[in-house]
Amino acid sequence: MDGVELMPGDRPGRAAVDRWRTGADMLARVRREKALTRVSLAASMHLASASATEVTARLRALGWLREQRAEPEGRGRPTTVVHACAATDGGPVVLAVELRYEDWRCAVAGLDGQLHDLRTQPYDTRDPWQAVHRLRGRLDQVVREHRVVAIGVAVAAAVHAGADAVSDPDLGWGPLRLRPLTDREDAVPVLVGNDATLAGVAEARAGAAAEAETALYVTVEVGVGGALLLGGSPQTGAHGAAGEFGHLPFGEPDRRCPCGARACWQLEVDGRALARRLGEPEPSDPRDYALRVLRAARGRSPAARAVADSARALGRGVAGLVNALDPEVVILGGLGPPLRAQASGAFGDALHDGLMAVHRRRPPPVLDAAHGDRAVLRGAAEIALDKATGPGALARQAESQRAAPPGHPALGTASATPSSG
Repeated sequence: MDGVELMPGDRPGRAAVDRWRTGADMLARVRREKALTRVSLAASMHLASASATEVTARLRALGWLREQRAEPEGRGRPTTVVHACAATDGGPVVLAVELRYEDWRCAVAGLDGQLHDLRTQPYDTRDPWQAVHRLRGRLDQVVREHRVVAIGVAVAAAVHAGADAVSDPDLGWGPLRLRPLTDREDAVPVLVGNDATLAGVAEARAGAAAEAETALYVTVEVGVGGALLLGGSPQTGAHGAAGEFGHLPFGEPDRRCPCGARACWQLEVDGRALARRLGEPEPSDPRDYALRVLRAARGRSPAARAVADSARALGRGVAGLVNALDPEVVILGGLGPPLRAQASGAFGDALHDGLMAVHRRRPPPVLDAAHGDRAVLRGAAEIALDKATGPGALARQAESQRAAPPGHPALGTASATPSSG
């Protein structure tokens, strides 16, 4: 599971799908390896030259690929370099959406995964029903402006497969029902995933963990989340809700979490923990509060001591995850990197002391995330691209393109040219 698909759309016949399997494999390779020549692409896929030419031609016609002549290398027939189309090339795009604690934002991405036309807007209501309906209207506007073929939605909440709601006690909304976003008349598939999980996808596919087969992603935002990723795919459990690391019982046994459990680890790490240590009320925006405390953490100040305690709790919990999951590399996202940077000694000592001897001898490297503030959106784009470039989706796009009358946009298309931003 790279997301919960809540609107699959029409499904083409088996013969049509089978015809696009090689094309789907080719797009997957082009996404992983940039600027391949057609010759090297054909060789890596064990395709004859004529077959590679035919498949790339079909994918160019759909708008996923573009080619340019390669620089000549000795004798032989000249070849071309195959590039993934960007959102600015006028082809199909996916829409990436992120529902955050204080606002929502969205962007479009082509096959290259780069984000364009980034839009951000704060919530103008804390009523979840109204907020989702208003967001639906904004997203419909983006779909009208672009040739959107899939939508990936990242939510700062626990996502359960097959459900039309996500549970988010930290956001203060209770169960958040997403059917107004996912029930679409235009058959554009919508996939929903947890924000931390999708940030981990971005880091594992084309970020700090891109070279690792087994990666652990841990992020601190409002709470602590993350994912274990194998070959770039998150392990999401029986119901799609794995990765809720912040609710491991690493904290104080008598402390109750908004999730209903006691001793949740995140209550020792995030902005709520910092406020408690500083003797201040629980902040309405724990992430923004944590950033203010981090900026004030200097010398032996109370803020510095509070940050050191949170960094120590973070390091201890990461050690527990390493002991349990045995990753090649650990990636810290969100507020994790600045927490560690401000109190590297406290973090490092807690991590070292918490590791089993077998891991302590050769601990996995702990790296900062590469994508920063855009990791979640990039992950949402990735799962949408996974869906949009599968054989069934390609077959449906080809059928829609053939069925569209002259001058009429095909399914999921719009006449407007994508704008960059």
